[in-house]
Amino acid sequence: MEVCYQLPVLPLDRPVPKHVLSRRGAISFSSSSSLFGAPDPRQLAQRRGAISYDSSDQTALYIRMLGDVRVRSQVGFEPERRGSHPYLGVDFRTLHSRAESAGSIPARRIRRLFSFQRHLLSSRFLRGAPHLNPLHILDEDYCGQAKCMLEKVGSWNFDIFLFDRLTNGNSLVTLTLYLLSHYGLIELFQLDMVKVHRFLVLVQEDYHNHNPYHNAVHAADVTQAMHCYLKEPKLAKSLTSCDILLGLLAAATHDLDHPGVNQPFLIKTNHYLAALYRNTSVLENHHWRSAVGLLRETELFSHLPAEDSLNMERQLGSLILATDISRQNEYLSKFRTHLDQEDLCLGNASHRHFILQMALKCADICNPCRPWELSKQWSEKVTEEFFRQGDIEKKHKLEVSPLCDSETNSIADVQIGFMTYVVEPLFAEWARFSDTRLSQTMLGHLCLNKASWNAMQPEASGSSEELESEQEASSRALPQGSPQS
Repeated sequence: MEVCYQLPVLPLDRPVPKHVLSRRGAISFSSSSSLFGAPDPRQLAQRRGAISYDSSDQTALYIRMLGDVRVRSQVGFEPERRGSHPYLGVDFRTLHSRAESAGSIPARRIRRLFSFQRHLLSSRFLRGAPHLNPLHILDEDYCGQAKCMLEKVGSWNFDIFLFDRLTNGNSLVTLTLYLLSHYGLIELFQLDMVKVHRFLVLVQEDYHNHNPYHNAVHAADVTQAMHCYLKEPKLAKSLTSCDILLGLLAAATHDLDHPGVNQPFLIKTNHYLAALYRNTSVLENHHWRSAVGLLRETELFSHLPAEDSLNMERQLGSLILATDISRQNEYLSKFRTHLDQEDLCLGNASHRHFILQMALKCADICNPCRPWELSKQWSEKVTEEFFRQGDIEKKHKLEVSPLCDSETNSIADVQIGFMTYVVEPLFAEWARFSDTRLSQTMLGHLCLNKASWNAMQPEASGSSEELESEQEASSRALPQGSPQS
């Protein structure tokens, strides 16, 4: 909670005016906005999606997400606005996508039909409903394998890449829906299953699949890791049902609508999100507000008292904001102080919330603690995303962000520095808090993975002291959105 009030927070408790709800607009601002300029009124009716900024209240942010998921994934942010970097009218949703030929359209439609059919089947077995058509043997087989995997969802060796293939790209929806049911949260909070399913589908659609790393599979992986931590003895006997619900929702939405570039990139290109959030936790604020927008659009908590619903939104924001990697040392220092003084009391609501924040931080950057076969894939994906950003910065003659230059960094360099200065300190303290078999397993994988990356480094790579110095500097300026954000 305290994180919310330390950052520039825009009020969420104001009703959305009808004229704002009627807009279809990526991110649109009022005509009186001197900073961003006015959108063409003729374009307002054509835009689809996310955020409107009302002229009558320049402190309130209204989020409006449309429900047609078939169109949502194809629509981008509005291009360059007044005050943006002169070279960059960047549509982040299509930043890395490749143009498809006209001949590929029928194939895409066919795949979509199969995807929808398989998604319906996976939804049925989660509800325990019988399959209506037994002739779809392939889909039955896939659903059966996915169901078998879900029975072992608490295993640290859970292969989220395989699970995503078995669910035909619906890993986040399927996994989160299963966990909500597993914990009995749907019945306990009297959640409407239709609303829950629609909310999760919209969340999954708002992750950009063309991002190598920050996509729906990463969100599903973090949600599965969060489930593993929630099962740890200290947490399992202390957390309330509300804590568990918030933890799962925060994990599923913590990188929602991530553009595939980090905060320094948004700031140095004068992106409107950076201006909107005053260059402070830009991406995390956007993830949170986007999640709140979907909660309100689907009316998932509309049956709860207004005060309870707002409190849930604020606590969700506090958890997501805690994933800001630039505040890593702040949270780690506080965690270490609590452990040194042995004053953590999980009967205290604020202490439980802090532990949830630390659990989400661990889940967000746990890739180096996974078995090598999984960890290596994640390392390659996040480094690819870094290097893509570096290529864009070079193309537009911008200063290349740390760890984003493919000519001076290798995957091994990036991972060893990240493990040494970010992951090891955090998971060492988590093991002090929760000294369990899982904690020791994670530290064991971390040690083995670090050794594997060290073995891949070329022997004649220059002075080791120089390399360590560069890695330490990089870790201080770690891009927001590494496995890390």
